[in-house]
Amino acid sequence: MTLEQLQDARVAVLQGGDSPEREVSLMSGASVEAALQELGVATIAVDTALPRWWNQLQQIDLAFICLHGPGGEDGVVQGALETMAIPYTGSGVLASALAMDKLRSKRLWRGIGLATQDFEELAVDSDWQAVIDRLGSVFVKPATGGSSIGTAGANTAESLAAAWQQAAQYGDRVIAERLIEGGEYTVAILDGQALPAIKMETDNEFYDYQAKYLSDATRYLCPCGLSSSEEAELAQLALLAFESLGCAGWGRVDFMRDQQGNSWVLEVNTVPGMTHHSLVPMAAAARGLSLPELVGRIACLSLVRN
Repeated sequence: MTLEQLQDARVAVLQGGDSPEREVSLMSGASVEAALQELGVATIAVDTALPRWWNQLQQIDLAFICLHGPGGEDGVVQGALETMAIPYTGSGVLASALAMDKLRSKRLWRGIGLATQDFEELAVDSDWQAVIDRLGSVFVKPATGGSSIGTAGANTAESLAAAWQQAAQYGDRVIAERLIEGGEYTVAILDGQALPAIKMETDNEFYDYQAKYLSDATRYLCPCGLSSSEEAELAQLALLAFESLGCAGWGRVDFMRDQQGNSWVLEVNTVPGMTHHSLVPMAAAARGLSLPELVGRIACLSLVRN
């Protein structure tokens, strides 16, 4: 599909919702809506937290999903759009659900031999000391959350129990992952191709919500500092992780790279952020794509696929 054909379409930008990532979603939605309008595309902003939001989708040719977290990134809204026969951006129902669930995606990667760090599901009756004995220092996070909301580090039984209690506020399933000392990288995927990798550096304890969305001190390195062969290897791993879950269209794969040079898959994001701090627009810019061009590519790709 060409830009001229896209300009004949009417696009609903789904945003907001009622997940803990609502504010980030609204920022992403505003960025995408502005980009589409710059391309000359007619848009409507739809907040899925409103009652009967689907009634606004009359005469819509495409839903551009900018919903982050449960209800928008987990296959729920994708399923609703499929029942309405409305084409939408990003991955389908099953792939979205798998990618959103860190426990299931990590189990799948383990099954096919992709490197992902040791992990364990936590519950109210977990033996906190036994988990620390097995995994050492860990990061604790909601199994179906995002944007690092509810995430905390732990290295003792007491701090692990406290981290579980915090994460459990954002979902009924919580995961602890072995801490990897090293750099954090991300690889964006667009139409079956890996974009240039980005390395994130922060003075915070880790790349948390504040570092992602609020801080101007977070450092984004692109080129990321890896050799061409190392970056090619990371790109290949990103594509394998992405495709193994059945993901399609666009997305982002996050990694930790340890001090021995081994890369470990953290998670796949099927609806990455599109704010001015976001990583996919940054990677696209390194490939020569402006934000409107990136948004246009995603929209055209989605209409052709559907």
